[in-house]
Amino acid sequence: MGDIRRRGAVALGVGALVAPLTIAATATPAQAASCTATTGPYQKQVERFLGRTVDGKQSSGDCSAIRSFQTKHGITPNIGYAGPVTWGVMDLMNRQKAVGKNPNKDGKCPTNKGRIACVNLTLQLSWVQDGKKLVHGPVPVRTGRDKYETRTGLKKIYWRDIDHVSNLYDVPMPYSQFFDGGQAFHSVGLSMWNPPGSHGCVNMTTKDAKKYWSLLKNGDDVFVYGRKPGT
Repeated sequence: MGDIRRRGAVALGVGALVAPLTIAATATPAQAASCTATTGPYQKQVERFLGRTVDGKQSSGDCSAIRSFQTKHGITPNIGYAGPVTWGVMDLMNRQKAVGKNPNKDGKCPTNKGRIACVNLTLQLSWVQDGKKLVHGPVPVRTGRDKYETRTGLKKIYWRDIDHVSNLYDVPMPYSQFFDGGQAFHSVGLSMWNPPGSHGCVNMTTKDAKKYWSLLKNGDDVFVYGRKPGT
């Protein structure tokens, strides 16, 4: 890679484990299991979210719909049970949708920095803004799980590698834009709502990671704030 790779390796240090582990630890197939007939504690909420009849009673149709949702987003075990993890994902989706096109309504992401990428850990959303002008987003992201939290604060993109591969785990990290040691924006082939989260990086869909790549450059600010549910 030359000097830039060596400088990056020094800056990454142990943090280089972040993104590779994100993929390797969560890419296992959903567990195969039978559909449950048990009514879950969040049955009514889950039924309402999925557009099912809201009666608070598990049916074969409910179980099939819940199980399909769980499988899509990598929620295990995918047995169609309306439990806290499944409802937590759905509730987050509802709260993300409610933000609309005004993600910085609370004014917590700085508007005096020019172009800046904002990451709201609480809502698992990111966007790019210029001053008070929204440039792109908000888009759903997948940040660090408990004990591997994406670090908060004001940072700067210091290294970009469009075809980055972990030199420790030989795992691809496309469209990597590093902003804090081994923590970076990069794409993954997982649902953005796949629990429990990454090992510190800000995971994005390929589409969004490509857009961020086109909008940002070395030296641009990144501001991370809030707290991811469950951390």
